[in-house]
Amino acid sequence: MTKRDYYEILSVERTASGEEIKKSYRKLAMQYHPDRNPGDKEAEDKFKECAEAYEILSDPQKRQRYDQFGHQGVSGGPGGFSGFTDMNDIFSHFGDIFGGGGGGSIFEEFFGGGRGSSRRRQGNGTRGSDLKINIKLTLEEIAEGVEKTIKIKRHNRCETCNGSGAKGSSGYATCTNCNGSGEIRQVSRSIFGQFVNVTMCTTCNGEGRVIKDRCHECHGEGRVKAESEIKVNIPSGVSEGNYIPLEGQGNAGLRGGPAGDLYIHLEEEEHEIFIRQEDDIYYELELSFTDAALGADVIVPTLKGKARLKIDSGTQPGTILKMSGKGIKKLHSDRRGDQLVKVNVHIPTKLSGKEKDLLRELAKSDNFKPNGKKKQEKGFFKKVFSD
Repeated sequence: MTKRDYYEILSVERTASGEEIKKSYRKLAMQYHPDRNPGDKEAEDKFKECAEAYEILSDPQKRQRYDQFGHQGVSGGPGGFSGFTDMNDIFSHFGDIFGGGGGGSIFEEFFGGGRGSSRRRQGNGTRGSDLKINIKLTLEEIAEGVEKTIKIKRHNRCETCNGSGAKGSSGYATCTNCNGSGEIRQVSRSIFGQFVNVTMCTTCNGEGRVIKDRCHECHGEGRVKAESEIKVNIPSGVSEGNYIPLEGQGNAGLRGGPAGDLYIHLEEEEHEIFIRQEDDIYYELELSFTDAALGADVIVPTLKGKARLKIDSGTQPGTILKMSGKGIKKLHSDRRGDQLVKVNVHIPTKLSGKEKDLLRELAKSDNFKPNGKKKQEKGFFKKVFSD
């Protein structure tokens, strides 16, 4: 596969200064950093591509060869670019660009230290896992926003050892596998030179020390199982499928590690009489034949109780009436949607003899007859079939 131009990768001109190259690489490295894009293979590939470009263009001699011969002038061989062993190799190789060995300083500042050097991780333990919980909301709660108190079962930090997992400060011993460094270095040699692969020590999980005497409460984990109550403020106007992240409210980490996050996934309960359409709600009103013909003031339900609705005389079946501001309060706004009322006219199926006589008398009036053939020709079907 043809490699992209290194200057193009870093979005700099061929005449760019070393400082401009450094500044651009730092920006791109933070943009495509794996901790900011977990599980994103494309972002990881771009991160590696940027690292490769910077490794060449930041070295005056390599840059000169690249400018003269292109990729062939710096591919493999002594003094060229022979590839990175793994992600740790990238971080350690470019630690100077981020202000510390192993890329710790700036990555810890922006990404929580997940890719810093192993020595910086001493005493930090392992991050706790994230949790997910579903909450069902009524349409009334969505319309106004609500504070919910939820109960969750999770790992909390052990109060006896303050999350360390050890029995007091004397409960630790230096890891014999890494001699306290928290990392394992493997040196390999090839015709292209010597390579050092640095990996985290799996014996101490990069902490440089192991627990000698365990806390009797958490048995060395630094956390205990418990049921916790958490208050969640849910704003108005949320929708099915939205979620609220609560940082640090997931499972506590192992041996003092940071807690995971809690994700509140929102579900919308089906309402008995209302149908939601974004921030508007729909309601079907059953209206009597006489009220539709004569007009009336009727009482209809809303999300905030009952309200009066004026029905004009001669209201037709299927008419949509709007009750402004009776819908859902919009997300992050004081504005509200509307309540739309569809009129259904009730036609009685059982009539007494007297009622039939009255209707027959009314039927003689022109007002109770359809408007005739001429009116119908200008209606819906003419529009449909004339197109």
